[in-house]
Amino acid sequence: MFGDFLCDSPYSLIQSAFDHMAPLTKPDDFIIWTGDSPPHVPADQLSTDLVIQVIRNMTETITQHFPNLTVYPALGNHDYWPQDQMPTSPNAIYKAAAELWKPWLQTDALLTLSQGGFYSQLVKPGLRVVSLNTILYYGPDKVTENMTDPAGQFEWLEKTLQKAGQSLEKVYIIAHVPVGYLPYARNTTAVRERHNERLVSVFRKYSDVIAGHFYGHTHRDSIMVLLDQQGMPVNSLFVSPAITPIKSLLQPYSNNPAFRMYLYNTEDYSMQDIWQYYLNLTEANAQQSAAWRREYILTEAFGLADLRPLSLLQLGLSLRLPQSKAFDVYFSHFRVGYDSSLACDGECKLSQVCAMLFLDQLSYSRCGGW
Repeated sequence: MFGDFLCDSPYSLIQSAFDHMAPLTKPDDFIIWTGDSPPHVPADQLSTDLVIQVIRNMTETITQHFPNLTVYPALGNHDYWPQDQMPTSPNAIYKAAAELWKPWLQTDALLTLSQGGFYSQLVKPGLRVVSLNTILYYGPDKVTENMTDPAGQFEWLEKTLQKAGQSLEKVYIIAHVPVGYLPYARNTTAVRERHNERLVSVFRKYSDVIAGHFYGHTHRDSIMVLLDQQGMPVNSLFVSPAITPIKSLLQPYSNNPAFRMYLYNTEDYSMQDIWQYYLNLTEANAQQSAAWRREYILTEAFGLADLRPLSLLQLGLSLRLPQSKAFDVYFSHFRVGYDSSLACDGECKLSQVCAMLFLDQLSYSRCGGW
């Protein structure tokens, strides 16, 4: 009834997630939607029109459940046809997204969205969301593989962050494909390595302006902390797990469906906590009923004061300790409680911890055994 670990989300799963999310929201909340509505199917099973239709269906479903909240979307690699091949100029899908998201976004945001798939908007005085199109830096995107600044997004990002700093605003970066290294593959950046280096450089330069990063794409629950070139923690980054439980036959694990609530400080917009909710998919199907539960409160799970960069660095360092019980908890959260019998040690643990602590090539390359 609620889907399978080898499949994309059926509509019943999506609806049940929103049904359980809605009562948790308050009038002054806003929603981050990090993309990927169409299914994981071969390109010949979709088309531009079908992809637009799916994005429209999801937009309407979100609007029905959250009629009074502003939603800040980011485009995912499946939100285009053919998938991954995001262009650097206006096209039918960018324009359709801008049209669909008019109730949430202002004119200047809709303009850059329709041109390059990215935008910036003031959430409230002092807080700005910057939604990046990181698919432009994604390895499979053949359109942009030889470009240094696809769609001029790097130049735009620097100007936007500079202006935000001058206006005494804090910025939340949102995007689909994360910056940094994949936690489940050694020496592999989520976007192209050269584009990753430039992103890390920009984020370090404006780390005093950026109050948090929020990504999707991997379907798993992970944390990163950006260190400056002196090794000091300067930014907190979060990768949210997916509603969809899909995995390939070759993957050893999947994730239970999940959504989350971020709590932030209303004065400096620093991250205070995450309340993570999940659905035990096996149990839900057996009982024909969706009992969404809170999986964890992040500060309680690891004994943290808050989710500021220093707290996350201390967490990352604690995960390196031999026989670290904290790491077992972290890896269980990474899979959203999927199959607790699976262990992660040796290279698996190294990949997780190195990805958490080191986002650029030089520091990551030095992250060996400890």
